[in-house]
Amino acid sequence: MSVLVTGGAGYIGSHTAIDLLNAGEDVIVIDNLSTGFDWAVQVPEKLYVGDIADEALVDRIIKDHKIDAVVHFAGSVIVPESVADPLKYYLNNTAKSRTLIERCVKGGVKHFIFSSTAAVYGMPEAVSVAEDAPLNPMSPYGRSKLMTEWMLADVAAAHDITYAALRYFNVAGGDPKGRVGQSTANATHLIKVACQTALGSRPAIEIYGEDYPTPDGTCIRDYIHVSDLAAAHTAALKYLRGGGKSLVANCGYGHGFSVRQVLQAVERAAGHPLVIRSAPRRAGDPASVVSNPARIKATLGWEPAYDDLDTIVGHALAWEAKLRERNR
Repeated sequence: MSVLVTGGAGYIGSHTAIDLLNAGEDVIVIDNLSTGFDWAVQVPEKLYVGDIADEALVDRIIKDHKIDAVVHFAGSVIVPESVADPLKYYLNNTAKSRTLIERCVKGGVKHFIFSSTAAVYGMPEAVSVAEDAPLNPMSPYGRSKLMTEWMLADVAAAHDITYAALRYFNVAGGDPKGRVGQSTANATHLIKVACQTALGSRPAIEIYGEDYPTPDGTCIRDYIHVSDLAAAHTAALKYLRGGGKSLVANCGYGHGFSVRQVLQAVERAAGHPLVIRSAPRRAGDPASVVSNPARIKATLGWEPAYDDLDTIVGHALAWEAKLRERNR
């Protein structure tokens, strides 16, 4: 049995491939390298450079490697871009996922783990968000992911396949051993941008709104270390293979940090202050969004190993420095 990781040359996909390899899995990667990097794949001979919508290629991979499970990361992930170019997101995240799921059914794949997002909740009313919270995505990105969740639920009801849809909160950090990290040039993640600012790659970082109803006036988010998130996928695979029922689960720590707390952590890691500028609120930013991770802990037995802001930031900064040297 082998596991196919789509988008396995990207940020979260490459970390998950490492975790699966450490668990003894035979890992096959498909990635079109539009945002991923071939050097991020730890077993280069098992990388297929291609698109998940290439039916013949996917069929061949499933058959040749006896794929029994797919972990699906391939897609587009930038919310503002999805608003400006919604058709790109409905193609990459929804239409191509539909093609991939169909090939899995045709090829006899038994398990499917999907990279979903907390964006399916939109602007939740509750501060601690559980899986039964209303689903009201505010962007084409969130809607494209929710559509794929719906497809998986319908397909699992009609065919011999089980799935896990993992809804990520704010993913950050990098591989503790420095093998991979967030490498996309146009990434908009707060911790990455702050680390770039600390290293002089950006002149300053902006805080969008300082008058929210939070202790320091800045937005609060639930940040999860990418290696803990990768471990959640491996745990989901073990659960499904063990006969577990299809699952939708949040991936977060259940507590959050404000923008200012994150910037202070980056300053501690860098050993010097950041140039910080105030900016107006961005439309659609909730004051606080924190996951309720009770389900994933109870169902998968998942427990995070890196639930510490300074650790997350330290790994992110170390990777950013390494990436900067690599790109020179």
